[in-house]
Amino acid sequence: MGTTTFSGPIKAGTVREGASANAGFVKMAQTAAWTQTAASAATTGMIIPANSQITAITLYITVAPGAANLSIGTSIAATELFTALAVGTAADVIKLGTSGTITDMDAWTDVGTSDVTLYVLSSANTAGRGIITVEYIQNNNLA
Repeated sequence: MGTTTFSGPIKAGTVREGASANAGFVKMAQTAAWTQTAASAATTGMIIPANSQITAITLYITVAPGAANLSIGTSIAATELFTALAVGTAADVIKLGTSGTITDMDAWTDVGTSDVTLYVLSSANTAGRGIITVEYIQNNNLA
């Protein structure tokens, strides 16, 4: 199956303008594999468009990082979105980013005026691996 790429944001609805307008933004998602082998932040390879609202972050842990907490952010510090998400030592589990400590709710509401790269950080120095999915509304511009 092919894919189509075009610029957004995308709005859908049967009435675009006026008092009966029902058009809303389409929720977007990006998914990337993640590997942690040291106690330094690793890029996810995901770039979230400027002015987007992050609505969910889901982590699928396939290889446990060993009694670790995970953090995700928009800089090499990897702390801007959440910290202290306990992932334990079990593999094949799903964790929600909102179960961590939300560092700055404003960073979820609007990522800012520039595109942002997402980083992940494990508190353990042991290898961990998984998949991260970030859901967002492109250019919702709530700042």
